[in-house]
Amino acid sequence: MAMIRIFLLMAALHGANVALAETEVKGRPALVLDGEVAQVVVDLLGGSIADFHLREQGVNPLSWGRERAGEGPQSMGHFLCLDRWASVSEAEAENGMPGHGEASAVPWRVVRGPEERGDFIEAEMAATLPLAGFEVRRWLRLAKDRALLTVREEVENIGALGRMYNMVQHPTIGPPFLDETTVVDANARKGYMVYSPMPNPEEPAVFWPEARKLASGDEVDMRYLGGDDDPTNAGYSFDGDYGWVAASTASKGLLIGYIWKTAEYPWLNIWRNSDEGKPVARGLEFGTTSLPLPPAAIAAKGKIFDIPLFEFLDAGQTISKVYAAFLFEIPSDYAGTEQVALIDDRLVVRPRGTTGNRAKAIEAAGGAVERTNADLEMEVDALFIE
Repeated sequence: MAMIRIFLLMAALHGANVALAETEVKGRPALVLDGEVAQVVVDLLGGSIADFHLREQGVNPLSWGRERAGEGPQSMGHFLCLDRWASVSEAEAENGMPGHGEASAVPWRVVRGPEERGDFIEAEMAATLPLAGFEVRRWLRLAKDRALLTVREEVENIGALGRMYNMVQHPTIGPPFLDETTVVDANARKGYMVYSPMPNPEEPAVFWPEARKLASGDEVDMRYLGGDDDPTNAGYSFDGDYGWVAASTASKGLLIGYIWKTAEYPWLNIWRNSDEGKPVARGLEFGTTSLPLPPAAIAAKGKIFDIPLFEFLDAGQTISKVYAAFLFEIPSDYAGTEQVALIDDRLVVRPRGTTGNRAKAIEAAGGAVERTNADLEMEVDALFIE
């Protein structure tokens, strides 16, 4: 009987911890990670990272979608696209599968935390995707003294059969951080306009930051968004082991960036949306595909630039992928990002105009050149979760 009472007491305490882990932000249930330098808010109705900001500054680059959120699951800020990216077939739509998959259309549950562990605030959350037959688990680790967030996600196929799938991270920046002066930079390389006609949308190919207007074929610099948003989306591949993307708005004094392994996420998709010439949203999307079509069309195409457009997850199989997000304060004359590199256990962000040429900046990824006084740096001793 005493053992039963102890068990019931432990269960009650566990329930209390779970209740304390969930809070309410803007009228919606949320998981909040509070560091000394930055704060992260994860909306539990859809699992979106809806807020990532510097505590002293308060500007949230991931503001897109929060104001239109109702009472149910909603994609906003940085949301996860799983088991697909973009389109569904007509039959799938009739059966209830939403565009971008179920991950942002179902409630998420807090499994553990937030709790302090050494120099980090950590939490674990999970969601079940019934139509896809997937279980997704997410671990978040926010550094106490830096604006560095590391996220590891595991996806398990809990269905009876193996199947193709896609997984795309969908960070979406919006106003007031986003305006006509916002600059998006990346180490992307060969790309194409994803809404070009099949069967060969990759023709003509372009190289970052170049794209082409679908209407006229005129050249566009995808680092900027002013006026119309043609093309609305372009996909790019990578040459190196790490991919990165950064958005900076000098007038707001803020940069947000992401870094990941290209073996896990080989594509970068830049989505642009404007209204009457004013930027509304920019998607800094990295993932396993770049083709926004239903599964049958993606399977038929197979690859672009010899890079797969989907992955396969067998019955009972689990895959794991990791990325890191970071914030830096920047000066009012910041003109964009030349390079993001991992050098000697440091994350180094090099502003444009501080190296002699692009070749030297690329060498910096291997630590072959000295850092400059203009570089932004932070420790990344635990960048990728073990």
